[in-house]
Amino acid sequence: MIRIDEFITAGSRPWVALAAMTATARSMDLLSTWIATPRLTLEGNPIARRLGWRWGIPMNGALALVFACWPLLAISLITTSCLVAARNLQSAWLMRSMGELDYRCWMADRMATSSRRLVWGCFLGEALMTGVVGGTLMGSSEWRLVPFSIGLGMLAYSFAVGLFSTLAVWRNRD
Repeated sequence: MIRIDEFITAGSRPWVALAAMTATARSMDLLSTWIATPRLTLEGNPIARRLGWRWGIPMNGALALVFACWPLLAISLITTSCLVAARNLQSAWLMRSMGELDYRCWMADRMATSSRRLVWGCFLGEALMTGVVGGTLMGSSEWRLVPFSIGLGMLAYSFAVGLFSTLAVWRNRD
């Protein structure tokens, strides 16, 4: 059994399994992003937007291989990536059908006709609810690797939703 603070050797059987799962989860995040915003116009992460597809894909592949050496980090990244992909896919069909720029304008209009406090509060509420589940999972894990790592991944996701949603609300202020 792998301990929470243990590293594993690249090329070992557990590493191959974690590398494959991490690469798959990162691929699903990238695929869902491409479905939603092929030109990255709607990408909320400024680092990913700056890297673009040309550098983002190989960077994610390399990170999957490196992160697989630390199961805690790999399982957390798998969790976060799957949650991000699910969130992307929730609205990807709408983004694709409207077009990236039209969708951005439509969302900006919706935000402009709503209270900025309400919009921001709803985004932060989503982040908080996910974070509560992640924190509860971590707190009740008794330091077991898998539940602790999944909880940590949920907390990372909730932090990202809170941060990038706040940036979006801030950018759309009048």
